[in-house]
Amino acid sequence: MTSDLQRIKSLPSWLVGRVAARGRGLVADAIAAEGLKLMHHAVLAATAEYGPVTQADLCRRTAVDPKDMVGILNHLQTEGLVLRTPHPSDRRKNAVTVTAEGTAVLARCGALAEAANAELLAPLAPDEQAQLMALLTRLHDA
Repeated sequence: MTSDLQRIKSLPSWLVGRVAARGRGLVADAIAAEGLKLMHHAVLAATAEYGPVTQADLCRRTAVDPKDMVGILNHLQTEGLVLRTPHPSDRRKNAVTVTAEGTAVLARCGALAEAANAELLAPLAPDEQAQLMALLTRLHDA
């Protein structure tokens, strides 16, 4: 007889959630070497991709609450990774840009995140890794 807990632990949603938590933990631990948390990394990446960008636009693109964004940007600016300057078209807003050091840190974090994900997928053969990624992508896009 299968227990209720065993049934729960056999659900795809349970398993995907547990694997995702492990993956997030591996990446978080890896990028901590650069002094960043997961959301710092995401905001830095969004700034590099879309900058110069307003804080409000960063909030929309990263789904970060504006109150939290201020703290994240304060940290990134203190570390010399981003710069906030008055926006050229609206001086009431800040334009956020990534610095050269921010670009270097972003590259190192990218490599660290790749290594952490390789560790996560290590139990699978290369063809199984590709199949898993294809299946996860289909589920995500559905």
